[in-house]
Amino acid sequence: MMLLDDRKQRILQAIIDDYISTAEPVGSRTVARKHELGLSSATIRNEMADLEEMGYLSQPHTSAGRIPSDKGYRFYVDKLMKVRELSADETESLRKAMEVRISEVNQLLKQASSVMSRFTNYTSVAVTPQMKKSVIKAIQTLPIDTGKALVVVVTNAGVIRNSIVKISESILPDTLTRIANFLNDKLSNMTIEKVDKSIFNEIERELVIPGKVVKPILDAVTHCIKQIDCPEVYLDGAINIFNHPEFRDISKAKEFLSVLDEKYVLYSIMDSVSNDRLINVLIGAENKVEEIKDCSLVTTTYSLGGMTIGSIGVIGPTRMEYSKVISSMKFIREKLNQEINKLLGDVDED
Repeated sequence: MMLLDDRKQRILQAIIDDYISTAEPVGSRTVARKHELGLSSATIRNEMADLEEMGYLSQPHTSAGRIPSDKGYRFYVDKLMKVRELSADETESLRKAMEVRISEVNQLLKQASSVMSRFTNYTSVAVTPQMKKSVIKAIQTLPIDTGKALVVVVTNAGVIRNSIVKISESILPDTLTRIANFLNDKLSNMTIEKVDKSIFNEIERELVIPGKVVKPILDAVTHCIKQIDCPEVYLDGAINIFNHPEFRDISKAKEFLSVLDEKYVLYSIMDSVSNDRLINVLIGAENKVEEIKDCSLVTTTYSLGGMTIGSIGVIGPTRMEYSKVISSMKFIREKLNQEINKLLGDVDED
């Protein structure tokens, strides 16, 4: 493959920078006038023709200027772009937005997604972690009506899940308290992943209470634990897509929005990204999910104890302000890691 010499690289960078900011095809005269390249517009025009032939640029229609191709954006992101430093005001704004009082991981992720969407003016997606490593802190069983009880499971991450269960009308509140105390003795400080059917069978055997009384409550605890470990997908700023000229076509915008309505599609979008880099950038056709092949996706992961447990991303047109997105995402990633480790703390791996 023909390598780009320095002149072609400078011209390509100028074109992409201009197109990102204006959304208008860029001509040779514009490049010559706005950028001090020391080249005539005729020379720039010839170089642009070469770049188009090499696949880095395309021409929307005859006599128009050029716009970047997916290949051009890829070269720009990998080789030409300088990730700008966030300004002091931007850093302070992001820091304040992430320092709201939050006591649950899912709330933290929802907040991070909202912050990224507002800051970048694109659509953001966050996938909450599977909570296998979180620790059960308390289990409660409370009578709420005749023949009904509320089962509540609380974890060290502040995640609270509950389930209403039918019980015999003859069960006394003291019996429910006794069951809850026994469950706390057995399950408190145990990680979610270690709670399995054998433990519940053991609890059922050891409790000197009829199985028909205990089993519905154990089933409710199991249901709560499954809810805790089920990842959520949060979406913010879907309507931001209307702020970008690429989606002025209402049918195209509606198609994009319909994709975002399907949580399983969002999850598959985030799940399809390789996590081999701090920040991953997929441009246009590089996306494995057909529905966003006209978009770019920038993602990062967050972790606990060095283990990746979830991800957050930004979806926008390929004419994305990559530098701003990447710099803000690095900041959010750092804050997420800090806050998640505060919430979940050190988990015993034994």
